[in-house]
Parts: sequence; C-alpha cells; structure tokens
Amino acid sequence: MSEAMAYCGLVCQTCPIYLATREENKTEQERMRAEIAQICKEQYGMEYGREDITDCDGCRTVSNRLFPACKNCPIRNCAMQKGIENCAYCSEYMCEKLEVFFATEPTAKTHLEKMRSNIQQIVEGGNIESLDSSAHRII
Repeated sequence: MSEAMAYCGLVCQTCPIYLATREENKTEQERMRAEIAQICKEQYGMEYGREDITDCDGCRTVSNRLFPACKNCPIRNCAMQKGIENCAYCSEYMCEKLEVFFATEPTAKTHLEKMRSNIQQIVEGGNIESLDSSAHRII
C-alpha cells in the first residue's frame, strides 16, 4: 500500500486519528479517541473531548470525513489554494506556517525535505515527466 502524504508532510497511515477511523473494534476505537484528545491537549494545547475526535480520511480526502483541526489547517488551505501536491512543491518553501508546524512535527519536515531532494534530482536530470511518480517517494 502506498502512503498518503498530507500537504504538510505528515503520513496519514501513521496518524492516530486516521488509525482510529479505521479501527473496527468500537471499544478500542473509543479508547483511541480518548487518548488522542489527551494528546491534542498536552502536545498542541487543543481542548478536544473524545467526541471531538471525528473520523478522518486524511487532509487530501474529497469526502467530508476530516478532523476539525485539519479542516481549518492554514497549511492545508494554502496548499489547496495554490493547487500544489504538497508543500515540497511550493516556491515559498519553507514558510513561517511550516516552521511553526515543524517545531512539533519534525518528521513532517524530514518527509518534505526528502521529497524536495527527489524533485530537485529529477529536474536537474531533465526527466520532468517522472515528477508525478518518482518525486513522491519519501522512504
């Protein structure tokens, strides 16, 4: 299975909210949602209750199943407005929004930096056609 990358560089398949959405055992799903609400409070200063941890199919989803913080994410909104695949493709990389975000999510920065390196190698090699597939590899 290929990994879905959010605009900011997070990998959806490792996101606790995404994982809770896919949990079939309802008791375990409820436990996970309560834990996520606590993490949101402790790590990000967000006051969410268990009931606020909604289903989420990732920030690039076309469905309405999206975590509220993702719906209002300035990074997501910016990338969507610019029509870019993710922030690695942005001419304004690294912006202040990303700098603030990376302070709490350094792995997202690592993913985007790897992708930017892939993009640069492809462009320097003159193989622009492969940007759609090759550049997306982060591992």
